[in-house]
Amino acid sequence: MATADSRGRPHVIPICYVCADSCLYSVLDAKPKRVDATNLKRVLNIQENPRVAVVVDEYDEDWTRLAYVLLHGTARVLSGGEEHARALRLLREKYPQYRAMQLEGCPVIQITIERAVSWASAASELVS
Repeated sequence: MATADSRGRPHVIPICYVCADSCLYSVLDAKPKRVDATNLKRVLNIQENPRVAVVVDEYDEDWTRLAYVLLHGTARVLSGGEEHARALRLLREKYPQYRAMQLEGCPVIQITIERAVSWASAASELVS
């Protein structure tokens, strides 16, 4: 996920995510962090500039099978409520590691997907 601060300075990090409807969700989970989740650079950037991008790639040693999807959207941080609970349920369904983590108090980044661009090698099929 790529965020940028109010001056446009980029910050890019890998994320665990799930897509539902026209949104992408990522939880600021219980893995150790140097600062409180609400003070992470990605959260501060979203507060300053909610425009974000996410790249999901399909890598293969056979480069005729390469593919990616680039998502552009607007992000916000959810700290509770129905959508927060739904995001946690969906993330736990996708990632077994999250099933044992206490996530209810963790913020969730919600990205409303506004544009998607995909590419695949002519010989490959894009995998979702």
